[in-house]
Amino acid sequence: MLIGYARVSRADTQDTAAQIAALRAAGAEKLFEETASGGRWDRPQLHRALEHLRPGDVLVVWKLDRLSRSLKDLLHLMETIAAASAGFRSLTEAIDTTPPAGRMLMHMVGSFAEFERAMIRERTKVGLESARRHGRIGGRRPKLKGHQQTEVLEMVASGRKTASEAARLFGVHPATISRLMARHRQDHLA
Repeated sequence: MLIGYARVSRADTQDTAAQIAALRAAGAEKLFEETASGGRWDRPQLHRALEHLRPGDVLVVWKLDRLSRSLKDLLHLMETIAAASAGFRSLTEAIDTTPPAGRMLMHMVGSFAEFERAMIRERTKVGLESARRHGRIGGRRPKLKGHQQTEVLEMVASGRKTASEAARLFGVHPATISRLMARHRQDHLA
C-alpha cells in the first residue's frame, strides 16, 4: 500500500492541497496531513503514518523536505521505515528507497537538503548582522513615534492621564503603555 504524508509549516499561509493531489495521482491510498514545522519531532500525523506502515508498504511524500529538514532526523525516519520492512518515495526528487541505489541517492539528497538549509540560516544571520550595523533593527515597528512616547511619559508621570487613558488617546493597547513606562523606569535606574 502507498501511504501519503503531506505537511505545511503554517496553516494561515499554506495548505496541503497541491501535495494531496500529487500523492493521490501517485496512487497513495491512505493520507496523513498536518501543519507543523519540519524541524520538529512532535508531529502526530507523521507518527501515525509510520505506525500504519506494514511490510511492503511505501511512505510517499511530495518533496523530501516535507518529511524532514534535518539529515539526522531523516536518517532516523529511514531507519524506522526500514524496520517496518517498508519503503520510501519522494515524488519531486524521484527517490525510491526500495532498491539499494535509491537508498544511496536518498542519503545524498538528504545531505544536500541539510546543507542548503544551513546555508540559508548562515546567509540570514549575516544579513541581520549587516542590517544591525547599519542601524536597522528587525521586528515590528513601534506603535508610538518618539515624540508620542515622550508625550505619553509626561502625561502619565504628571498625573494628567492614567496609563489606560493614554492608551485610549493614542489608540494603542494598555500593555504598550505599560512596556513604555517600564522601559523608561529601567533606563533611569541604569
